[in-house]
Amino acid sequence: MSKVNQVQIDQIRQLLGSQGVLTGNDCAPYETGARSDVGEAALVLRPKTVSELSTAVSFCVRNSIPIIPQSANTGVVAGSTPDPSGTQAVVSLERLRGHLEIDAENRSVQLDAGYRLSELNARLEQHGLFFPIDLGADPLVGGMIATNTGGARFIRYGDVRRNTLGLTVVLADEQGSIVKLGSSLRKSNVGVDWKQLFIGTCGVFGIVAECVLNVEPEPRQVATALLVPISLEAVLPLLDLIERRAGPSLSAFEGMSGNAIAAALTHVPRLKNPFSRRDLPEYAILVEISRNWEAQHGDLSIDEQLQMMLSEIWESNNDLLEDVLVGPSHEFWALRHAISEGVKAVGKLVALDIAFKRGDVMRFLKRMRTELPAAFPDVRICEFGHIGDGGVHFNLVVDRHSANAADPGYEGQIRSLVYNIVVNEYGGSFSAEHNIGRKNQPYYDRFTDERLKNFSGALKKATSPHPVGVPVLWSH
Repeated sequence: MSKVNQVQIDQIRQLLGSQGVLTGNDCAPYETGARSDVGEAALVLRPKTVSELSTAVSFCVRNSIPIIPQSANTGVVAGSTPDPSGTQAVVSLERLRGHLEIDAENRSVQLDAGYRLSELNARLEQHGLFFPIDLGADPLVGGMIATNTGGARFIRYGDVRRNTLGLTVVLADEQGSIVKLGSSLRKSNVGVDWKQLFIGTCGVFGIVAECVLNVEPEPRQVATALLVPISLEAVLPLLDLIERRAGPSLSAFEGMSGNAIAAALTHVPRLKNPFSRRDLPEYAILVEISRNWEAQHGDLSIDEQLQMMLSEIWESNNDLLEDVLVGPSHEFWALRHAISEGVKAVGKLVALDIAFKRGDVMRFLKRMRTELPAAFPDVRICEFGHIGDGGVHFNLVVDRHSANAADPGYEGQIRSLVYNIVVNEYGGSFSAEHNIGRKNQPYYDRFTDERLKNFSGALKKATSPHPVGVPVLWSH
C-alpha cells in the first residue's frame, strides 16, 4: 500500500477544510493510544457533519486509503490507532457533534457520535435522566457503540446494545453510503434488526455517525457499601444473597483486588482510604443499591435498607463476611474509577478484559493466584471487575525494572497463557467489552470458527468492502 501524496492531501483538504485534515506532527495525538500503542497515520480526517464523514470515507475508498475509525481513543487493545506503516487514514469523530435532541417523553436522545459520555449526561441531567453506562473513562458515544461497552452498572441496565434504539452509519463503499437503521421506537418487528450488525464490531462494517439511545430516570436514592469477603469462594454466595434481597434495586456489584486498590490509592493521593483502620483486604466488593424515586413517608431510607440487608446476611451467614464498611457513595466510586489509571502507573500494564459464566469468575481468579506467578514471577495481578455479569478486567503489571517489560513478545506470552485457560478450559471470552484490536487479533484468528469468519467476511463485503479498522471479524 503506497503512502498518501500531497495531491491527495490537497484534494481532501478542499472537501473538509483546513481544520478537517491534519498531517505531520499534528497527527501525533491520534497516533498514540490509551495503553501506549503507537503507530503512524498518513493523515487524520476530522469531519464535522454526517455528510462530511460520508465525503471523507468515500475519498479514502476511491483513493485506496485504509481507514482507522477513532472515537475518543480510550481503548486498551490498539483498535483505534494506526499501524506503523504510515499508509492509513485516521477518521476521527471528535468534531461530529452538531446535533443532540432529547425526547423526555420517550425517554430517548438522538445525537451525533462525537459527544462525550459526560456531555450527554450533563444535558440529560436537566431532565432528570441519564445514559446508564458507567465507565471510568470518558469516551465518545460513537466509540461506545462500536465497542458495545458495558460498565459498572451492567447488572441493572445492561450494555450499550441493550440501550441503542437506532443508528445512522456510513459504509466504506465508493459512495460513502449513509444508511439509517432503527428509530426512536422501542418496538418494531418489520424485519432484520440491522443496527445490531454495527454495535460491538469496531466500525468494520460501517462507521457510526448518529444514534438514538434509550435513557433512564436518574437515581433519587443511592446507598453503597464495601464488603470484605472471608475468602474468594464467599463472593458468589454473597452476590446470590444480595440479588435475592435487593431485587432490581441492585445496581452494582464490583470486585476489586487488594493490589488494585493499593495502586489507586498510591496513584491518586487525594483519595480517601476506606481501609485506613485496617490492612488492605485481599479482595473487596463495592455493592450499590438505588431507587429512581424519592423516599415516601414511612419508608426505610435506602441507607437503612442496605444496612438491614447486610446485617441479616452477617448474622445468618457468618462464613461469608469479614468486614462491612458503609460510607459516602462518591468516595467509594472515586476509588473504583481510579483503579484503571492507578495500575497503569505501577508498571508495564498488560490489560486483559475477559468474561466467564458467573460461577467461574472466582474459581479462575483463585487459580491465577498460584499459576500466573509460577509462570511469570515478575507479574503482579491487579484485577477488578463486574462480578455480577461475569466480566473481569484482569490487569497484570510487569515490574518496570524487569528486562521483560521492554520485550514486546513477553506480553504475547502472558496473553496466550491466560486466554488459552479462559477459552479452552472455562469456555469464556478473551474480549468481554473492549473488543478486538491489534492486540487481540491473533486470538480472534485462533479461537474463532472458520465458518463464522467466512460469514463475517461475506457481511463485510456486502456492507463496507474497503479496509476499515483492524482487520478483524472476517477470514484472512
